[in-house]
Amino acid sequence: MRAVVMAGGEGTRLRPMTANQPKPLLPVVNKPIMEHVLRLLRRHGLTETVVTVQFLASLIRNYFGDGDELGMSLDYATEVEPLGTAGSVKNAEDRLRGAPFLVISGDALTDIDLTALTEYHRKQGALVTVCLKRVPNPLEFGIVITDDDGRIDRFLEKPTWGQVFSDTANTGIYVMEPEVFDHVAEGQVVDWSGDVFPKLLAEGAPLFGYIADGYWEDVGTHESYIRAQADVLNRHVDVEIDGFELSPGVWVGEGAEVDPDAILNGPLYIGDYAKVEAGAELREYTVLGSNVVVKSGAFLHRAVIHDNVFIGPQTNLRGCVVGKNTDIMRAARIEEGAVVGDECVVEEEAFLSHGVKVYPFKTIEAGAVVNTSVIWESRGQRNLFGPRGVSGLVNVEITPELAVRLASAYATTLKKGSVVTTSRDASRAARALKRAVISALTASAINVRDLEVAPTPVTRFDVAIGDAVGGVTLRTSAGDPQSLDIVFLDANGADLSLAAQRKLERVFYREEFRRAFPGEIAELTFPSRTMEQYTQELLNCLDCSGIREAGLKVVVDTAGGTAALVLPTLLGRLGVDVLTLNGQLDETYTTETLADHMRGIERLGEIVSASRANFGVRFDHAGERLALVDERGVLIHDDRALLVLLDLVAAERQGGTVVLPVTTTRVAEKVAAFHHVTVHWTSQSPYDLVTAAREPGVIFAGDGRGGVVVPEFTAALDGVAAFVRLAGLIARTNLTLSQIDARIPMAYVVRQSVPTPWAAKGLVMRSVVEAAAGRELDTTDGVRVVESDGRWVLVLPDPAEAVTHIWAEGPDAASASALLEEWAAVVEAAGH
Repeated sequence: MRAVVMAGGEGTRLRPMTANQPKPLLPVVNKPIMEHVLRLLRRHGLTETVVTVQFLASLIRNYFGDGDELGMSLDYATEVEPLGTAGSVKNAEDRLRGAPFLVISGDALTDIDLTALTEYHRKQGALVTVCLKRVPNPLEFGIVITDDDGRIDRFLEKPTWGQVFSDTANTGIYVMEPEVFDHVAEGQVVDWSGDVFPKLLAEGAPLFGYIADGYWEDVGTHESYIRAQADVLNRHVDVEIDGFELSPGVWVGEGAEVDPDAILNGPLYIGDYAKVEAGAELREYTVLGSNVVVKSGAFLHRAVIHDNVFIGPQTNLRGCVVGKNTDIMRAARIEEGAVVGDECVVEEEAFLSHGVKVYPFKTIEAGAVVNTSVIWESRGQRNLFGPRGVSGLVNVEITPELAVRLASAYATTLKKGSVVTTSRDASRAARALKRAVISALTASAINVRDLEVAPTPVTRFDVAIGDAVGGVTLRTSAGDPQSLDIVFLDANGADLSLAAQRKLERVFYREEFRRAFPGEIAELTFPSRTMEQYTQELLNCLDCSGIREAGLKVVVDTAGGTAALVLPTLLGRLGVDVLTLNGQLDETYTTETLADHMRGIERLGEIVSASRANFGVRFDHAGERLALVDERGVLIHDDRALLVLLDLVAAERQGGTVVLPVTTTRVAEKVAAFHHVTVHWTSQSPYDLVTAAREPGVIFAGDGRGGVVVPEFTAALDGVAAFVRLAGLIARTNLTLSQIDARIPMAYVVRQSVPTPWAAKGLVMRSVVEAAAGRELDTTDGVRVVESDGRWVLVLPDPAEAVTHIWAEGPDAASASALLEEWAAVVEAAGH
C-alpha cells in the first residue's frame, strides 16, 4: 500500500509563522510536523509515499528530497493552482492506480495506529474508510455520523452547535480504493468531505468510519501549535524526540551547551548546538531550536523558539513563538500568544503585548510598546505620539480601528459628559477617520462639537474660548500625502503635554477603555458661527490701525488648504487689496512635497513682482504656518522671516519678552536687545513654546519653521493671525520687507543629522558632555556647548527617529561648518 501526504496548504491561520514557509515545515519539538507524519508512515510500513505540494512547494522538496534519509521513497505531485483535498490527490492518480492507498495530512500531529486502520478497511470491504477521532469541541472540524456497524450515515462540515449530533471528527486520514478516482473531476477544485463523500453516500457506496484511540491534533491555530509542543514533551503523543534526556523531562540535542548554573524546569527541549548561559531560566514546555543562544538572566516559559535565534540577557518570553534567525535584544518582553516572524529584530526593552503578531523582516525599536500587530510597516513605533501627534500611513498604520481605540483612550481620560471639538482637513482619509473618532467619543459619553473642515488654528480657538475640554483634529501629514496626523488638544487648544500624552498612552496600551451605558451615549452637534467668531475676535484683539489707510496690496496663496475658509471674510474687513491664489479646497491635494512648495513659492514671487504688491504670503494646508515673499518677489527663508517679524514687533513694542526655541540663531538676541526686548529660550517642543507664550509680558513667539504665536490673540501657532499682525506692522512702519531684512545682521547656522541607534543615544549625550568639559553648557533642550569665542553647537537626540541632530553657529559659514564637523565626529564615534 502506498501513502499520500497532503502538504499543499498555506496555513493562513498560523501566520506570520507560515508567511514565508509552508505549514508542514513548522517545527514541533525541533522537527517539522510533516517529518513526524513521515516517520509514522514508515513505522507502519508505508515507505512509498506521494507528497502533494502547492504553496512554497520547493521548500518542501528541498527539505525532504527523495526521502532516502528517512528510509523512504518520496515522489511529488505539484499543483499549479489549489485543487482542493480531493483534486490534489487526483493530481497524483497515475502513481496510485492498482492498489488501495492511505491519505494523510502533512500538517497534523498524530500517532494513530495506521495498521489497524488499514486492516479495518480491508475487513469492511470499504470503498473509503474515514479515520475519526472523538474531540471535545467538534465545531472546528467536519463531523461524521456512523451507524452501529461503522457505516457512515452523514457528513457535516464545520457545524454549528445546533447541528452537533456527534463528537467524532474527521481527521483527514483516509484509506481508499483507486476506484474512488472515478468520482473526482480532473483539473477542478474538489474536496473529499464537501463534494465526493456526499455524492458517494447518495449513491449508496460503502463508506465506513474508523474511530481511532490515538493522539491527533490539527495544529491549525497558534494555541494548538503551542499545545502540540507540550503534548510531545509530556509524551501524550508517541513521536520520536531527537537527543538525550539530561534529567527527567529535559531533552538536549547534539552539541548543545547548557551551563550548570542555568535553571531548567522540564519538560523542555534544547535543540542541537544551542547554548544556554549561566543564570538563564527555562521553564516548562519551552522548546529551543538548533543554534539558539540564550543569554544570562533570560526567562522563558512555554516559549517556542525556532532555529538560529538570539535571546538577549534579562529578556522575558512567555507562551510566545519566535521565528528563525530573529534577535531578541536585552530586556525585551514578549507576552502570551504573541508571535514574532522570521528574521526580525526586537530591540532593547521593547514590549510585545498579548496576541501581537510581528510579520517577517520587521524591526521593533528599542523601548517600543507594541499593542497591535506589525504587518506592513517595517518598524514598531517607540512611542505612540510623535512631533505631529499620532502619525502614520493611512490604512496601514493609521486605520479606522486605531482611530477608534485612540479616541476611546482619549475619552477615558476625560469626565463623562465633557465636550470635545473635532475637525479635519479636506482629505477623504481625514473625513473617513474622523467619523471613527466621533463614534468612539460619543460612545464613551463625550459630547462632540464637529467643525467639519476647518483650519487647525480655528479648532484651537474654538476649544480655548468655549466649554470644550479638548479637541481632536485630523490632517494630512506635511509633505506626505499617504500619511495622516491625529492631533489631540488640551483645554487651552494646545497640543497635549507630555504628561497627558503618557496618560493617554497608558490607557491605550492597557486597553482600559470606558464605555457608556445606552442612556449615556453623548450628542454630536455642528456649530454654525465658529469662523465668524474667530474672525471677529481676531480683529478685536489685534492692532489693525493704519492697514486700510496704507492701501496695502498683498498676494495670498492658500495652497488649496483650509485657510481659504476664513480668509475671504477676514480680508474684506481689513480693507486690503488682495489677489488670492489657490483659494479652492481640494480633497485630492491636501499637502505638498518640498518641490511642490518651492514651485508654489516661485509662482507667488513672480505674481508679487509683476503686480507690484507690498508682499506675498503662502499658507500651509492646516493654516498654522506661512512663508513670506518680499515686494521684489524674493522668498524670505523661514529663519530670516522669524528675525524680520521679531524686528517689526520689537521695534513697535520697545519692551517685553519674545519666546524662541534654542535652535534659533543668536542674532535674534542682538535684534531683541536693540529694541530693549529680552529673549526666553525654550525647547523645540511646540507645547513648550506655546506654554511660554502664555506668560505675562510675552509679545511674540515663533518656531523658525513658519510658525508664529500672536499672544494678544491666542497662545497657539496661527498663520492667519500672523498674517494680520504682519499687515498691521508693515502698514505702520512704512518700510518694505526687503529693507527690514537688510538691516538685520546675517546669521550662519548649519545643521546635520547623524544616525544613532536608540541604545546608543544616552552614551552619545554623555560623550558630548564629557567632550565639552570646561565650556559653558546650556541644557534647555539637548546640550548646547558655547565656545569661548561665542560660537555654539547644539546636540539634540530626535524623540521619534534613531538620529541625533546637530546645529552650529559661527561668525561665518566656514567657521560654523568646521564646528559642526568637529562635533559630528564626537557623535559618530560615540554612536558606533
